[in-house]
Amino acid sequence: MKPTQYSFKKVFGIKTTQGELFEDVAKPLVEDIIHCKNGLLFTYGVTGSGKTHTMTGSPGQGGLLPRSLDMIFNSIGPYQAKRYVFKPDDKNGMEVQNQVDALLDRQKRDSQTTVPKTPTTRRIDPEFADMISPEEACKADGVDEDSSYIGCFAVPPQSKILREDQNHNMYVAGCTEVEVKSTEEAFEVFWRGQKKRRIANTQLNRESSRSHSVFIIKLAQAPLDADGDNVLQDKNQVNVSQLCLVDLAGSERTSRTRAEGSRLREAGNINQSLMTLRTCIEVLRENQMCGTNKMVPYRDSKVTHLFKNYFDGEGKVRMVVCVNPKADDYEETLLVMRFAEMTQEVEVARPVDRPICGFAAGRRQRNQAFKEELTRRLEERGGPLDGESPTVLNQLLQSFPPLPPCEISGPNDDVTLPRLIEALEKRHKIRQMMIEEYNKTANMLKSVLQEQDSNLLSKENFIQEQRGKLGEKDKMLQNQKNEIDRLEKKSKMLEYKIDILQKTTNIYEEDKRSLQHELESREQRLQREMSEKRRMEARMQGIVTDSKLKWEKECERRVNAKQLEMQNKLWVKDEKLKQLKAIVTEGKTENRQPQRPSREKDKVPAKRSASPSPVPTGPPVRPLHRRSHSAGGERWVDHKPNTNVDLDTVLQPNLPNAIKVNAPSEKALSKCDKYVLTHQEVASDGEIQTKLIKGEVFKTRGGGQAVQFTDIETLKQENPVAASRKRRSSETGPDGEPKEGDWTDVETRCSVAVEMRAGSNLGPGYQHHGYPKRRKP
Repeated sequence: MKPTQYSFKKVFGIKTTQGELFEDVAKPLVEDIIHCKNGLLFTYGVTGSGKTHTMTGSPGQGGLLPRSLDMIFNSIGPYQAKRYVFKPDDKNGMEVQNQVDALLDRQKRDSQTTVPKTPTTRRIDPEFADMISPEEACKADGVDEDSSYIGCFAVPPQSKILREDQNHNMYVAGCTEVEVKSTEEAFEVFWRGQKKRRIANTQLNRESSRSHSVFIIKLAQAPLDADGDNVLQDKNQVNVSQLCLVDLAGSERTSRTRAEGSRLREAGNINQSLMTLRTCIEVLRENQMCGTNKMVPYRDSKVTHLFKNYFDGEGKVRMVVCVNPKADDYEETLLVMRFAEMTQEVEVARPVDRPICGFAAGRRQRNQAFKEELTRRLEERGGPLDGESPTVLNQLLQSFPPLPPCEISGPNDDVTLPRLIEALEKRHKIRQMMIEEYNKTANMLKSVLQEQDSNLLSKENFIQEQRGKLGEKDKMLQNQKNEIDRLEKKSKMLEYKIDILQKTTNIYEEDKRSLQHELESREQRLQREMSEKRRMEARMQGIVTDSKLKWEKECERRVNAKQLEMQNKLWVKDEKLKQLKAIVTEGKTENRQPQRPSREKDKVPAKRSASPSPVPTGPPVRPLHRRSHSAGGERWVDHKPNTNVDLDTVLQPNLPNAIKVNAPSEKALSKCDKYVLTHQEVASDGEIQTKLIKGEVFKTRGGGQAVQFTDIETLKQENPVAASRKRRSSETGPDGEPKEGDWTDVETRCSVAVEMRAGSNLGPGYQHHGYPKRRKP
């Protein structure tokens, strides 16, 4: 397989812990939800790549979801409102109840449930026990102390109908929102949802990996009133932020799921939702990079329709791509990696933070400090009595002197009344002193509060001034960020155009190379055809010259033969006339045989005998060794079929440095540049005739080998004492006349192998059995 490279923001290896993954991926989203910003995190990959383990984890190795819940409740724990102070309005919003209604709801809950109030004594499911160790616990920075928080878990119903709230955000209608006050309660609600999901999958005969899992965590936040005691009774000041954790179904072909019937249809719907997600991301990327305004098909799937606000800019979106190195998942993994790499190029707008209220900061701390100071001052005046509570009334009663007995013993009792009057006067003085002390303390506290108010006012003015400057800086930074975004988009657009131009240039270069290669091949072919044409012209010129010479000799021979024939006829007539004259003049004489002229040119060639000459008794003449024209310095492929017959002849084709094969093969042809085929056939005289068919080997454009035949050599074996073609001039018959069929010249008495071009001639009347030299096809 050709290696393919993909680029991502960060890559986590097999040794990465769940805590390290949470620090880089999910922790920024948890900090955003605490600061009234939305977040979406989903895992994506093929079945068995570790999506569910990444999201939920296992005991001792908590995943992204348990760690996110633990961080949320560790951060808002001291600032949580009492239960039922916030109440869902069934329209994806929250409203604030008064203290009386919230108290009634709490009493109703306590009377209906038997669960202990303290979350520490609640029994936790063993599958969620020890998910996160105390050493790994963390909390967010910058939590607003002047606000109250509640966390709730959204439990969707069976009928998943989507609605749109007043802020144009999508939500599941009829969704039950459970308020949780601790990490343990959140774990319990989450695990109940997991068990219901497993039961539903079992009833539907469906794999858990082939269904989407959506977990929505809502965090409601409302400011405290001016006193810092209660939540502000204003629905418009309630801010609800969401963190959606999605475990997508496995991304693989329907054929690999081996599903049938309803499971097959459901698997097709799941793959269709994943395809819709890819399509939405591609359209967003095209709109941003190319400046188009195509409609994003969010409504084609419920998953994309539910989270369309996140893709439009209402929060951050992060995706964790899980990869399995299994060879069977190679093609699906490539599609996952390609889609994940493309999603990095999509940018969504960030919403502007909305102010919560106009109250001064630090209200909760000031109220707490005032309560602590008042308690301290009351404790300085005296502690509580034995068995009594430290109330203000008890402290005042303890500061007065005790009253004397009030019984009067008689009319002359002058002691009781003066004592009583004295005690009452002392009490009055003490009361006056306490009033003065109270007024003094009140004035001092009032001056302290006025001083603190003046300091707070000056600090608020300074803060407002700094906020104004910070706003200007933010505007400047936003303008610079917009300019940077514009330049980045322009740069990406230019890079995209450069990539297109580079690809176009590569295509043109490839076409140029192919055309140049074709031109070179055509030029080579033209050169070969021109050389072949010149060779054929030379060959035809040689053939024409040979034919002309042959016919000239043939014409001369025929003319000479005709002249000799006419001379013979004339001589016969002359002889007849002489005989007639002798008969007429001298009478009948003895007839005699006429004599032919003895001159060499008057000799009449004898007819060729059809029967072969008798075999001589002497030893046969050994034919000379003939070297084949195929021998050379080139590398040959010697193709000899198995059907050929081995001949015990002296002349044999000699091909040095040749590869001998019974059948031609591309491997043998690729190593040589010449080819010869040894072919045997029976000639007309019954002898075996061997033909050497030669050719040149050249490479084809497809990478193979081809042979172009250029020459043929013929090797033939014949009897050296075969019938003579000429008469012998040294032998005569009994009457002195030459014998019919004898040879006429000595030079042909030796049996010698003759090699000459096909079509050549030894002279009129001469026939030969020489081997024809090569004949071009």
